[in-house]
Amino acid sequence: MSDTPNKPLVHDQSKRDFMKKTTGLSVAAALMAMVPPGVRQGAWAAGSDAPEKPNLKIGFIPLTDCASVVMASVKGFDKKYGITITPSKEASWAAVRDKLVNGELDAAHVLYGLIYGVQLGIGGPKKDMAVLMAINNNGQGITLSNQLKDKGVTGGAGLARLVKAEPREYTFAQTFPTGTHAMWLYYWLATYGINPFKDVKNIVVPPPQMVANMRVGNMDGFCVGEPWNQRAIFDKIGFSAATSQDVGVNHPEKVVGTTDEFVQKYPNTARAMTMAILEASKYIDTMTNRTEVAKIISEKSYVNAPFDVIEDRMLGQYENGLGKKWQDPNYMKFYNGGAVNFPYLSDGMWFLTQHKRWGLLKEHPDYLGVAKKVNKIALYKEAATQVKVPLPKSEMRSSKLIDGVMWDGKNPKAYADSFKIKA
Repeated sequence: MSDTPNKPLVHDQSKRDFMKKTTGLSVAAALMAMVPPGVRQGAWAAGSDAPEKPNLKIGFIPLTDCASVVMASVKGFDKKYGITITPSKEASWAAVRDKLVNGELDAAHVLYGLIYGVQLGIGGPKKDMAVLMAINNNGQGITLSNQLKDKGVTGGAGLARLVKAEPREYTFAQTFPTGTHAMWLYYWLATYGINPFKDVKNIVVPPPQMVANMRVGNMDGFCVGEPWNQRAIFDKIGFSAATSQDVGVNHPEKVVGTTDEFVQKYPNTARAMTMAILEASKYIDTMTNRTEVAKIISEKSYVNAPFDVIEDRMLGQYENGLGKKWQDPNYMKFYNGGAVNFPYLSDGMWFLTQHKRWGLLKEHPDYLGVAKKVNKIALYKEAATQVKVPLPKSEMRSSKLIDGVMWDGKNPKAYADSFKIKA
């Protein structure tokens, strides 16, 4: 679109229009360059940043903390970002792992440690994985059977005394060998001097099957997410010896996990999915919404548990089955001003230290290197910026666990080797 010099001046109107347009575009481009990258990508969402894969199948296990994946779909937060999430109920964490690895699931509500286990090929397939965001903190628990209560056990110290005084095969269940529940259970037992591999037997049971297995005497205790600890009290077969927040306040728990291959192939989709689930996280952490959320996830297609059993602990209303009731300030949190969702490198590294502690890893891995590869922090920051979720100052955080030991991610090798009770 150019004009030759000998054209009559009257035709210069089209040139002026062109100049106006191009100047306008140049100004727009200059202005856009001043906008932060995360916001800039949102501005072009209808163009090159449109999700490459609009229909997503996201796996979940029937647990209270599947709520953000479910609510992203139910409340239409997915549509807002050009995707459609279909939550897919799975039978076990092993099934979630296999379907993520073979691509049957695009992503999943999944145990933090499971993603790291697959990354390093611990006890199963090895594949490069990705953590897009953390889903929740807190809200898991350790339940002991009423048979132990009848022996005078009310907590970890009493359990340790009984195991020593009356030797037999005590059996404890967790939900996946490299998962979060296994690590909370082992850490809790070891805090009271019980070696989870030498002093007791531990088995793997899918979360929704915990209560039924305890009812028929297959186990003395289990560690699982809600609502199954509360369900054991509701069914009068067990009691809460500890919550996971007793083990470590605001501990990392489930994540939105996928493969690294998925993120490389569909970066816009991964960002849109993160944005939708962040919106759902905000919605759930508005406490006035929690009764509605509990009602929805209690349905058969999701958690399939009584509404009351789910709602109480979602609202921080705890009872332990021994007569104690309390309002827990460290109830399950999905957002907490954005503090929940950031994929801290130190969180991923912590699970690796415990995998090493319990002999799941024979050698020390490159703790920081693995975490930097798995946790997609740059992508998370883009998504968080667009949905106005505050970002922390550091990619590491510190916490003191039940045994008083501080974890800050600074010397993971020394930390992993420092435990008296280990494999």
